Amino acid sequence: MNAYFLADKFNNFANNECRASSDLYEFLSFKIAEEEQLLNLAANAREGQPVPNLFLGAVHYLLLQGKDHGLKDYFPSITENPKPYEKSFPYFKDFCHQYEKEIISILQTKLVQTNEVRRCSYLYPTFGYIYEQIKKPLALIEIGTSAGLQLFWDKYHYSYEGIEATFGEKDSEVLISSEIKGNNIPSFPKNSPPVASRIGLDLHVNDLSIDENYFWLNALIWPEHFERRELFKKAANYVRKNTLTLIEGDGVQLLPELVSQISKDYAVCVFHTHVANQMPKETKEKLFAEIEELGKGRDIFHIYNNMKDRDLHLDYYIDGKENFKVVGQTDGHGRWFTWQM
Repeated sequence: MNAYFLADKFNNFANNECRASSDLYEFLSFKIAEEEQLLNLAANAREGQPVPNLFLGAVHYLLLQGKDHGLKDYFPSITENPKPYEKSFPYFKDFCHQYEKEIISILQTKLVQTNEVRRCSYLYPTFGYIYEQIKKPLALIEIGTSAGLQLFWDKYHYSYEGIEATFGEKDSEVLISSEIKGNNIPSFPKNSPPVASRIGLDLHVNDLSIDENYFWLNALIWPEHFERRELFKKAANYVRKNTLTLIEGDGVQLLPELVSQISKDYAVCVFHTHVANQMPKETKEKLFAEIEELGKGRDIFHIYNNMKDRDLHLDYYIDGKENFKVVGQTDGHGRWFTWQM
């Protein structure tokens, strides 16, 4: 990765991801894009990784681990009254110089595997829609599952801005709030659809019983995002106490064999959110082809974004008949979504 290529990555990250979401990361990303030395440091990231997320996550991780440096005074996740972010960059540069070896080690060994629990806000009505089409228990397979927090979407409690009723598990500690933009509102299920099984696939599974995995996933949450961090903690506690199947390996390659082991009394639901941006074009094409082939012999549903565009899509096959729908637009952190089905 050359410096000019990475400069574009950081500028796009600042403009398209951080704006109106993280003043600190937006500011730092623009500044990093102007500094060849920092871009060369960030270039140590593994191929296919979203470099800005990984680089900033590495710095955040070291600060959360207790590195004593003036940079911590600018991070709302660490200090109660942070200093103005506009003055943070000299400290950021110095921190990266002082802890260069540790940062390189993280860039070369860690993966961006954000478990954004609030994305379940749009998964919940999507799975409700699926159940209405098929009336079979759902067999969940999540590609790029990380720690599997989204596999328990049916066990969380949901509220939506402007809607008086709430949905899902009313007694759950995990309360997810979101906004539905536009005039079209989903038909929410009265009860959560039945789930027959939960399988998560990832090149590197994050077992939350291992503290290191928990600390890294926490570091990937942006400094100002207190609600995201609280949701992560509560959902992580739930996952630690419950059972799911996490399998390490290439999800696209493993998919046909796993599906063959699932009874046709269940509707297979393959899903992934904001994972496909790390997939090569050939892998995306192979996944589409696998879903189509599997759909010739059984009912199967595929929920995804970042394969063709940023929208959330639902492709499905019932009795061999194919259907392609756009669910809507979604915010990367699940703060809002639109509904088009």
